[in-house]
Amino acid sequence: MSPTHTVAGLGLRPAAPEDLEVMTELRALVMRPDLERLGRYDEHRVRQRLRDAYAPEHTTIVEEADGTLAGCVTLRPSGDCWWLENFYLAPGLHGAGIGTAVLRTLLARADAEGVQVRLQVLQGSSARRLYERHGFIREREDPVDVYMVRAPVG
Repeated sequence: MSPTHTVAGLGLRPAAPEDLEVMTELRALVMRPDLERLGRYDEHRVRQRLRDAYAPEHTTIVEEADGTLAGCVTLRPSGDCWWLENFYLAPGLHGAGIGTAVLRTLLARADAEGVQVRLQVLQGSSARRLYERHGFIREREDPVDVYMVRAPVG
């Protein structure tokens, strides 16, 4: 991906170490409703999990024209697949096709390289429908997460 790329009217750029704290706040905001529904919301843990796993070299920032962080996503290589992680958009952007546009961009890279993509999504999360529309299928699940996989297309 080029240093600055445009998708759905928003810019995509590589993440930097200084993006971490704003990303942790976005994660806490976006995940809170689903985590509370599952009885698993913890004010500290929701942030610390991202801090512990942050890989700026594999993370893309979605930003508005004024540079405001609008979202983020990580596509992390792992063995014979890539893991789609930390895919969060600001709540006001949900349902506007931005997640679809960003996901298409990432999946086109995976398809071009012939790599399958895996992810986990919280049980009952509306994001699961987005992933299913893009070819992800349920691989397994537990009481909290649904693990999904998508084979490369083409």
